[in-house]
Amino acid sequence: MRPIFAATAAVALLGACASTPPEPLRATAQLQATKGNKTFGEATFEQVGDKVHVVVYVQGLKPGQEHGLHIHEVGDCSSGDGMSTKGHFNPFGKPHGNPSSGERHAGDLPALKAAKNGRAKVDVMMDIITVAPGPASVIGRGLIVHADPDDYKTQPTGNAGARIACGVIRPG
Repeated sequence: MRPIFAATAAVALLGACASTPPEPLRATAQLQATKGNKTFGEATFEQVGDKVHVVVYVQGLKPGQEHGLHIHEVGDCSSGDGMSTKGHFNPFGKPHGNPSSGERHAGDLPALKAAKNGRAKVDVMMDIITVAPGPASVIGRGLIVHADPDDYKTQPTGNAGARIACGVIRPG
């Protein structure tokens, strides 16, 4: 009887090891226009190894214009103007900078460049941030679209202007 039990246990263990891998860690944000604006969109964040695949779609932008895009400290869009999200997400105390630079806020993302129809998309792999729990996690943070381009120099905001859309980054 013992050999049959051992064989059954071994098969069950092998079956557990061969099961499908766990679902990737994901987060989403629904961007809503701030008071007096018409910009809206959605974003997804998916953990891929030690990077995060970020995809942001936005509509209602000024055609042909570039707009700053940042992850902010707090996931709170209740103020109506996006200011309740506080400053850029910066868990490691870095200066504001270009997203292609290693010396930047974790929340510094590439600019949105609006097409003639007022729509824009960012699709990028980002380091520094994570979807997994920890100091660099984007879960519970705010995502902000700004009215103006980010100059990637002015501290601490990039001189990107008013906050025209706001979303909270949530698991899922």
